[in-house]
Amino acid sequence: MSSTATGEQPSPPGARHGFFRTLLDRFGHLIHELGKFGTVGGVAFAVDFALFNYANASLGWETLTSKTFSTVIAATVAFVGNRFWTWRHRERSGMAREYSLYFLFNAVGLGIGLACLAISHYGLGSIWPDVFKSLVADNIAANFVGAALGTFFRFWSYRRFVFVGPAAADAPDVITQSHKRP
Repeated sequence: MSSTATGEQPSPPGARHGFFRTLLDRFGHLIHELGKFGTVGGVAFAVDFALFNYANASLGWETLTSKTFSTVIAATVAFVGNRFWTWRHRERSGMAREYSLYFLFNAVGLGIGLACLAISHYGLGSIWPDVFKSLVADNIAANFVGAALGTFFRFWSYRRFVFVGPAAADAPDVITQSHKRP
């Protein structure tokens, strides 16, 4: 039996239904932000990865110094991308305030990454130096494990404290929408 025979209106092509529509209506803006944040993060990751390996392998810098250098440069790239693309729709609360908080939270993210690297290179490296005191192990600890943990923290903190609130015209009112009666 067709939907018109039962008295129901046919759905327009491409219409979202039920559970998925509810999820996209409620979290679509967050998914969009995560996509942009991920793109900016990918570019910053490439800068971080390249500079870390260059400083560590080519310049011969100490492991933690190399990581600090590469992260500071990559964080600057990420700030520009996040401020002017990821969260450009959010109200500005002052460039000095945003920049200061951004780098404060990046310092915490850097600490997370350095802790992972130090545990691997110096902690586990003292037990198994052939395995954990290598450039490959340093890259895994700093650029994959540390970067992943630091990224979760950074996304939460930037969204919550740095790029504070949505511009009134651009952001959906999630609280009001979730309490509307049909």
